[in-house]
Amino acid sequence: MSFLFDRYLKGQDKVLDLGCGNGRFYPAFKEREVDYSGHDSSSKLIEIAKKNYPEAKFEVSSVFDIKGSFNKIFSVAVLHHMPSSELRERFIEQCYLLLKEEGILVLTVWNLKEKIKTDIFGFLKKMGLEKGDTFLPWYGAEDVFFHCFTLEELVQLVSSKGFEIIDKGEILVGKKPYSNFYIVAKKHG
Repeated sequence: MSFLFDRYLKGQDKVLDLGCGNGRFYPAFKEREVDYSGHDSSSKLIEIAKKNYPEAKFEVSSVFDIKGSFNKIFSVAVLHHMPSSELRERFIEQCYLLLKEEGILVLTVWNLKEKIKTDIFGFLKKMGLEKGDTFLPWYGAEDVFFHCFTLEELVQLVSSKGFEIIDKGEILVGKKPYSNFYIVAKKHG
């Protein structure tokens, strides 16, 4: 993941870390001397971030409540938690609005292709879920929502909202190995 920071961050960029969680990527932003702002909807995670990095700007907020304009938005492992295609579309639209002209969106989602369940009886649809939606155990919770993106679906979503895709791919992480899909997209007016 560090290659994304190396390629797409430069000093004095005004950067939004959207879905910053506990601030775990803050050191990478600080090292590159950017004007950093971390936002997450979880007050507990923001509390941890503020405790660990008191010099940083962290706020509890929804993406739809953020004000300002940014050169770069990094959103790591957030979009796959949004429980409808409508919300995922609105999220990307909001990123577009928050970026300055020629601004860059760096977005990652977990590659959960092995978790996609075949729904031969239509149970997921009856529950109001969409193709690729599932519930998985995560950090001790039994049923956490995930949308299982394909890279093609992610490209389609981001480009349909006016972004130009400038880089995309898969990043291997962890010991299994697991992987993430990433998209780097530019805003054009």
